[in-house]
Amino acid sequence: MSGTVIVTDSTASLPAELAQAHGIRVVPLQVVIGARVLDEGPDGATPEVVAQALRDFVPVSTSRPAPALFADLYRSLEAEGVEEIVSVHLSGQMSGTFESAQLAALEVDLPVHVVDSGQVGIATGFAALSAAAVLEAGGTAQQAAEAALARGEAATSLFYVDTLEYLRRGGRIGAAAAIFGSALSVKPLLEIAGGKVVPRERVRTASRALARLAELAVEAAGDRPVDVCVSHLASPERAGALAATLTERLAGGLEGREVMCGELGAVLGAHVGPGMVAVCVAPRD
Repeated sequence: MSGTVIVTDSTASLPAELAQAHGIRVVPLQVVIGARVLDEGPDGATPEVVAQALRDFVPVSTSRPAPALFADLYRSLEAEGVEEIVSVHLSGQMSGTFESAQLAALEVDLPVHVVDSGQVGIATGFAALSAAAVLEAGGTAQQAAEAALARGEAATSLFYVDTLEYLRRGGRIGAAAAIFGSALSVKPLLEIAGGKVVPRERVRTASRALARLAELAVEAAGDRPVDVCVSHLASPERAGALAATLTERLAGGLEGREVMCGELGAVLGAHVGPGMVAVCVAPRD
């Protein structure tokens, strides 16, 4: 067991095999669907289950992990011989998960470096992977935490939603912005800025929105080496087309790496609704 271990949460959207390859431990958030409380993951709340519940107008909400859940994991890692932990999580502006990790860190004996990535989804996952890369290169826990924070700050997260209603219901965007985005059937493009969801642009059609997402992703990448991920909820065709476009247009920055493409996790999906397409551009330098 390494002297330092990376912990993140399920909203980081890391494929299980990738997290396992880097020894990253993942704490699940919960999704409440009607009267059922499910852990996010393949054996609980899945994107498909959430998307169908939203279509059926079944109440869907989400819940952060309790501090005790983090504390139990931290203590179990200490029992395995871990000396320090770097705990990397989604924006504290949008979830209490970061706070739960902070509270848990106060309850254990070993040092825990809790990092607010300021991001959501795979951008948080890329931050956790950067922390793991520092450790694998022989760096310290403090250096790993700093790398995670820097990667989150450098990432660009953009997304398109068919409607702002789901974000409004969950309190992730103001009612005024929701009304503004729905006016005249405009299609909103949103981004993560300052750890919050904010409007970026408005376009008239879904096809134009997706084309604009590609343009903005190319702008964000510039000439730098980047990791890129396209995510969606119940919209595989749109996501696949965007991933193909970015694979071609960002070939230089990708340096042979694939554009990751997959369905958004259940927790984040509950707040954006079916039809959402997102792109994350995370510089590697």
